[in-house]
Amino acid sequence: MTALRHTRLIFVRSIRPTLRSPSTLLFGVAQPVLYLALFGPLLADVGGPGGATSWQWFVPGLLVQLVLFTTAYAGFSLIPDQRSGAQERLRATPVSRLALLLGRVLSNVVMLVAQAVLLVLPALAFGFRVPLAAALLGLLLLAALGVAIGAASYALATHLRNEYEFAPALGSTVVPLMLLSGILLPMDAGPRWLYVVSRFNPLSHVVDAERALTLGRYGAGAVMVGALVTAGLVVVCTAWGVRAFRRSPA
Repeated sequence: MTALRHTRLIFVRSIRPTLRSPSTLLFGVAQPVLYLALFGPLLADVGGPGGATSWQWFVPGLLVQLVLFTTAYAGFSLIPDQRSGAQERLRATPVSRLALLLGRVLSNVVMLVAQAVLLVLPALAFGFRVPLAAALLGLLLLAALGVAIGAASYALATHLRNEYEFAPALGSTVVPLMLLSGILLPMDAGPRWLYVVSRFNPLSHVVDAERALTLGRYGAGAVMVGALVTAGLVVVCTAWGVRAFRRSPA
């Protein structure tokens, strides 16, 4: 119960700035909505297996892209706290390192889920259709992925303790992950070697799972693989984040 209380305290502290400025949600979802409006119509002839429409193929990818760009940059909020000494003062309290990490990560996930809903609403107007149960399962998978990427972002921020190092490190990681995930274009439409490389990108399996869920294929192999990959990322990245918070220098 103590760990839960500590996590709640850090969560409230982390999400308070967002609640004071709700426009942050809209700015965060602006880029995916632009992709939806300006890039989506170009994929009218691109469909998925089993009669999936272009929107049922494209929107799940945009949702994974939203996770990537929302939570990968979460570590920026930690850097000022480290510079000012606020993070070190928190570490001197009885609050567990897991609570220090999860409180921050959960605040990012709450914002992520809200942004995902804001993205799906205009997608419905474009013709995107998804069963309610599939939508809920898809949001759960996205939230878990957000936990993993957010934890990794905070872990990285503890090592790269200033913006001019953190930003290029993210850029050189996030962009290849996005391009090799099949979010924008089907990877099997390109060279064989590129498709093989994309299979080593964990996000590509999450994208496949989201697309299968959109079609209501809850027991599909892609869903199982995506769920297992996401669970593995949560375990590995959370462990890395906790270890980084414990060993972070003053």
